[in-house]
Amino acid sequence: MEKVIDVHPDNLATKRPSSYRTAKTWQIGAFALNNTATNIFMFLMTFVSYYATGIVGLGTVLVSTLITGSRLWDGITDPIVGLWIDKTDGKLGKFRPFMIAGYVVMTITVLLIFFTNHLVPQNVRLIYFVLLYAIYIVGYTFQTACTKSGQTVLTNDPNQRPLFSTFDLSYTSLFFAGAAIYISNYLEPKHGGFNIDFFSEFVLTVVLAAGLLTLLATIGIWKHDKTENFGTGGKQEKIGLKDMFAILKGNRPLQMLIVAAATDKLALTVANNSIVMVLLFGVVIGDYGLYGQMSAYTMIPSLLIIQVGTRYARKLGSKQALVVSTWACIIVYSALFVLLWLGDPSTISFSNMSFMTIAFLVLFILGNGVRTVAGGIVIPMIPDITDYETYKTGRYAPGVMGTIFSFVDKMISSFGQSQMNRHCMKKVHENILSR
Repeated sequence: MEKVIDVHPDNLATKRPSSYRTAKTWQIGAFALNNTATNIFMFLMTFVSYYATGIVGLGTVLVSTLITGSRLWDGITDPIVGLWIDKTDGKLGKFRPFMIAGYVVMTITVLLIFFTNHLVPQNVRLIYFVLLYAIYIVGYTFQTACTKSGQTVLTNDPNQRPLFSTFDLSYTSLFFAGAAIYISNYLEPKHGGFNIDFFSEFVLTVVLAAGLLTLLATIGIWKHDKTENFGTGGKQEKIGLKDMFAILKGNRPLQMLIVAAATDKLALTVANNSIVMVLLFGVVIGDYGLYGQMSAYTMIPSLLIIQVGTRYARKLGSKQALVVSTWACIIVYSALFVLLWLGDPSTISFSNMSFMTIAFLVLFILGNGVRTVAGGIVIPMIPDITDYETYKTGRYAPGVMGTIFSFVDKMISSFGQSQMNRHCMKKVHENILSR
């Protein structure tokens, strides 16, 4: 039987309930797969510039500008979706309908983008691409907003919430390590480049994998996504557009977390960008296949770092874990930059276990681990801030909170991706794709 929050005025005054609503560990682990499902789609879309420029025939700068400009569309859709979630309370609950709808919308749009965009008449390809990409953004907003906001109904135990990060970061680490191997050591060599066959297999794999993970995430939140878990004992203040601005203005912890999350997200996006990896391993080091091998070597150490980081968060708090992991990122990546600047990157190879190879491997492993902790520990802090707003004002607005962070994530991700595309795509084509 679930524990229920005691909302006695004395407890409200101290902002700390005497008991907590908890979830089973497997439910938290299953729901965390919702973020992995959207990460899979996001990973696919980091390659959309290759498809749009190399196959559809659109200009590199034009595609980069369009992706960046689409954030204006996010500025319109995010608050609408957030408010829509906050007003929803049906037979399927508040979050499940948006998780399912988000997956369906993203699936349809990516299939149309990658399977049909190059087949439509040349004079309408740009319009077709922009329209489908805009619809994809709506679906992505649906599902990513639920990742942040759905945790409010799963548990409000401060010791249990970081468990979400333990699962989420472990999934993320395994996914990106596996994805790197899949792309660089299997898919790209199999099809001889980023051609139509490459994208056909890539897209179908993404759709099937994300569908399975979305199903498991929906099952994980199923028993908790019900009216009595919304707000204070099921009582919800009506939320409007005016309330969203009031929340942004009056919630200082929210403002500070947005700043911290945005700066960390920018660094994480650049570090994970597919073009950066192609440049680092394919151009600077001169061996793109090393990327997949390196990812395999970093998998287990990264998981160990994640376990240590999230355990630290459960003991001393998520805020402290975010600060420590962010400083660790700055130190490690500064050291990695100095190593590549002063040393000879072309000597890095597992067939040549020199000082450069060992130092690069150690720093790459540490950097991958601590940046994953820094990026993922933010998510459990969002429901904490949602609860703070509920106790402070009576407004239960998980959708608004979730879409604020969805908007920040997508805005920063797009900025990082577009800038890498703008400055590096030409170099990548010259050095890698022409081989």
